[in-house]
Amino acid sequence: MTGSHVLALGHYQPAKVLGNDDLAAMVDTSDEWIRSRVGIRTRHLARPDETVDEMAAAAAAKALANSGLALSDIDLVLVATCTAIDRSPNMAARVAARLGLTCPATMDLNVVCAGFTHALATADHTIRAGAATAALVIGAEKFSEATDWTDRSTCVLTGDGAGAAVVVAAERPGVGPVVWGSVPEMGGAVRIEGTPPRFAQEGQTVYRWATTHLPPIARKVCERAGLSPEDLAGVVLHQANLRIVEPVARKLGAVNAVIARDVVESGNTSAASIPLALSKLVERGEVPSGAPVLLFGFGGNLSYAGQVIHCP
Repeated sequence: MTGSHVLALGHYQPAKVLGNDDLAAMVDTSDEWIRSRVGIRTRHLARPDETVDEMAAAAAAKALANSGLALSDIDLVLVATCTAIDRSPNMAARVAARLGLTCPATMDLNVVCAGFTHALATADHTIRAGAATAALVIGAEKFSEATDWTDRSTCVLTGDGAGAAVVVAAERPGVGPVVWGSVPEMGGAVRIEGTPPRFAQEGQTVYRWATTHLPPIARKVCERAGLSPEDLAGVVLHQANLRIVEPVARKLGAVNAVIARDVVESGNTSAASIPLALSKLVERGEVPSGAPVLLFGFGGNLSYAGQVIHCP
């Protein structure tokens, strides 16, 4: 096999929905203020006893069911998350146990909001190297647990959920080359620190970086895949903020693509946002099977990673 492709997708969101009016009863904000600044209307929140690995396993189970593979076919599990509290067993091992997988390699990756695209590249590279044949790649976050619900500048952003992809070896690559990197000296612009950990960011710094520096990098991802932005059928950026997603997509020039805007109903779910939004697009049939879709994650550490995939 010379590459890998995304065979199937799945997603999970908790039942509880927190609307903007609900937030307005908690902090000094309003539906109009939130929608005008970040474009979010609702977000899903996990139960107090609902864990990152529980949500990850739910999304993974759906992706596995959609793939038609047997549990024994999966030999690698990667979970991208920045909100796992427990260190060991890691989230990937816990997901494998919940699903009843047999002896897969299990690893967690913490690249915050760019975690899923880093994990997808890692799975692709591992499969290309012959060290795995079928991988579960999951982004899962319980962002609400790291949220300061008294800070109106950040609590309006965050949501919980998970998205998963089944990635398998393929003769014709369906996962394009990754373009990834970071700006370490500016990494403090997005933070989840302290005990208990709390999310904080320098909003204007992140906004300026994302809207000015990321569109050329996203175009480079297309070039590495041998495409122009006009060839894309879909664009799934990290769902950070609608006021970031829309200008980055516009500057990219993907004029024929469906642009994922799941942030409106799901909020910012960090590493879960890309697979969650992509799974919904595919489930609704908004992007044809086999069509090229740009995935591009960015955020914490001021890290970024992107690749073009063929839609399952």
